[in-house]
Amino acid sequence: MIIPLFRLLLRHLFILTMFVLPLGVLLTPAAAYAQTEQQAIHPVRGFLPDLKFTLEGAGGKTYTQDNFKGKTVLMFFGYASCPDICPTTMAQLAHVMETLGDEASKVRIIFVSVDPHRDTPDLLQAYVDAFDSHAIGLTGTEKQIADVARRYRVAYQIEKPDPKSPDTYEVAHSRGVYFFDAKGRARLLAADTESVEALTASVRKVLQQG
Repeated sequence: MIIPLFRLLLRHLFILTMFVLPLGVLLTPAAAYAQTEQQAIHPVRGFLPDLKFTLEGAGGKTYTQDNFKGKTVLMFFGYASCPDICPTTMAQLAHVMETLGDEASKVRIIFVSVDPHRDTPDLLQAYVDAFDSHAIGLTGTEKQIADVARRYRVAYQIEKPDPKSPDTYEVAHSRGVYFFDAKGRARLLAADTESVEALTASVRKVLQQG
């Protein structure tokens, strides 16, 4: 039991440090946790680039940022086999959309998979559909995903698969929800799993900014 627990602690430490590093600040785990608690939703206007990508969705459709013009976008990176962070975050975002009521029509959730080997576009769309009808699942080639992840300072690491079970492996990735306004400008970054109330208030703030 000690070894699996130690690996689990290392995995969560990796995820925490991967979030802190993209913001350009290297902190001890305790300090990082304190900072996240104090300010979990960060303004990023001027620090992160506008929405831009070319990825593949269900049915062989290619998506770019132009498909989301006029919509506030909540972008999240993860993978369909994720046991904890991704389903928790997607459930929260679905609750946010429900709370928004009629305003939800102005918002889209983009779930970008960092696990292209297992997450086919159709499988990924079925995954996000289970949470919310406003969500779009996108993937692509390794290079396409790496380019988008690098653009938004997202860190991820795919464990080396067991040769006897090539489809069984874990993926460590940084967490966070990126908020883009209707013009594709990066506005906010929710660093951790925030309350539905805080996330909803932030979405409404971005909607008002236009």
